[in-house]
Amino acid sequence: MRDWNVLATAREGGFARARRLLAGLGEVAETRFYNVLLARVPDPRGLLSHLAEQAGADPASVAFLARVAPADRTFTFQTAGEFLDRAREAVLALAPSLAGRSFHVRLRRRGFRGALHAQEAEKALADAILEALQAGGRPGRVAFDDADAVVALETVGSQAGVALWTREDLARWPLLRPG
Repeated sequence: MRDWNVLATAREGGFARARRLLAGLGEVAETRFYNVLLARVPDPRGLLSHLAEQAGADPASVAFLARVAPADRTFTFQTAGEFLDRAREAVLALAPSLAGRSFHVRLRRRGFRGALHAQEAEKALADAILEALQAGGRPGRVAFDDADAVVALETVGSQAGVALWTREDLARWPLLRPG
């Protein structure tokens, strides 16, 4: 699925239930990665609220979901270099929201083993954000403990999604689990 805005992972034995649940809320596609689904829903952040309400009423109704990660922006890439270029463009669009705040970049990579290194990419992208914030006169800082925000990137083969999650978002929607 090229036009996705939600990545979901299922717990062991919960894949079919996760697929059925998401299919009732939007278009869903399986991936070649174990227990990973991509979906297109009308309101990705509204989906998180819906799932949180459902979990509050009946925790077992969503217990088979390990993570649900909406993406504000998606892109495709063919090489690790192209990923870094496109990811840099995507995270720099988020930089104004990070002015004067603490943050860290988290990449969950599926595919491109040996070609795309998550920690190196996270550092390069965080450095790009810090440079942009410094140039704008409102520096931010990288923090891994209790950061104000997380810039979350997810790759699935040659596709990637990017989102910005605040501390409040992470507290409100436990299924985000950006790592």
